[in-house]
Amino acid sequence: MLLRAGSDLSAAGLDRLAGVFAADDPTGKLQAAWEVKEQLRLLLRTGSLADAAAAKQKLHGYVEAAAMPETNRLWRTANKWWKEIEVLIVTGATTAKVEANNTTIKNIKRKARGYRNRWNYQSRILMTSAARTAA
Repeated sequence: MLLRAGSDLSAAGLDRLAGVFAADDPTGKLQAAWEVKEQLRLLLRTGSLADAAAAKQKLHGYVEAAAMPETNRLWRTANKWWKEIEVLIVTGATTAKVEANNTTIKNIKRKARGYRNRWNYQSRILMTSAARTAA
């Protein structure tokens, strides 16, 4: 439940999560980390730079409330990559297709347990790509 998006949880799931926080999180750190994660998700899903700036300020508040090295490092990373995050928000462009292709290539190589002939390996990759494109 902690790894799922809060917006994807049902009302019963949210109640269960609140129960877990109440029973198993006496310091509140787990809940604070979850709130930071959820706020970062909301920030990345905003549709305008103004909304993103507001979400960033809210994220900063959650990070300060959490006061953990991990959340502080996340905040520093978000600040460091802020220009790139703004590009994502404005354009919606990601590297998801490239990453999916790289994963497919790795799986082809893993299934074959290594290719000795580079041309066969290249042909297999191209055939798989063509089959996915045609489908």
